[in-house]
Amino acid sequence: MSISLISVSFRYSFEDCKATADWLLAQTSVRPVVGIVCGSGMGGLADMLKDQVAFNYKDIPNFPQSTVHGHAGRLVFGTLKGRPCVCMQGRFHLYEGYAIQKITLPMRIFSLLGVETVMLTNAAGGLNQDFKVGDIMIMKDHINMPGFAGSNPLAGANDDRFGVRFPCMSDAYNRELQQLAVDVGQELGYGDFLREGVYCVLGGPSFETIAECRMLHKLGADAVGMSTAHEVIAAHHCGMRVFALSLITNRAVMDYDSEEKANHEEVLETGQHRAIQLEKLISTMVTRMEYNNTNA
Repeated sequence: MSISLISVSFRYSFEDCKATADWLLAQTSVRPVVGIVCGSGMGGLADMLKDQVAFNYKDIPNFPQSTVHGHAGRLVFGTLKGRPCVCMQGRFHLYEGYAIQKITLPMRIFSLLGVETVMLTNAAGGLNQDFKVGDIMIMKDHINMPGFAGSNPLAGANDDRFGVRFPCMSDAYNRELQQLAVDVGQELGYGDFLREGVYCVLGGPSFETIAECRMLHKLGADAVGMSTAHEVIAAHHCGMRVFALSLITNRAVMDYDSEEKANHEEVLETGQHRAIQLEKLISTMVTRMEYNNTNA
């Protein structure tokens, strides 16, 4: 059987996801309304949670394990400025060899935990020549390159208990939360490095060639990375509000005469450099958001 057929046929059932969610809910009294996913070098967001209850991914039924340096591999429950949250310290990627349904499994579990809003962060290469290393880009849309070849987390049989067969993606990124991020960013004095743009996801793990970067930029992408879009599709399918940020950790090489080379160490260093500002932006947004859950 080919790899593509294996990845399409592999999926967790609603009952599998509910069993994992029920197991987690039995281990903690926290009932999260916000789910946060930490990108490379940004795991400190989880450390902001108070009254933490943490689980290693390897101890959670059905959960994959993170294999990437800079991803702690923990699911952390707690409160952020009084709001009940769950935070992923480390995510999963196609390049780790996981089926795309396994990569997005946490989004389905988030929805069954009662999460209303998912906030995702990632490290990305800047394609927009106006972007600088250290800029924070509010994601307003994405280009799912693997999806062009049929790699979509919703491929296969649809379970209506999660969402509809053909979800609209033109409103995947919540516009109210984007505006809230702009407003909060201005209040915090982040205007000089807060941007908005389109994120393009590729499979990885190799960084992009110069020709690929040039093509993606012409297609309308402002930043490129190896995550997030798949999670956004699954989260939106489940009916959760979605907000996402890209930290521009390196400039994509667009010139054949350039001596620059993208590397993972630069990604982690930039994440640490901007960590405090990024954490402040997200934590302030969490306190300002409206929630349907009256206990939030």
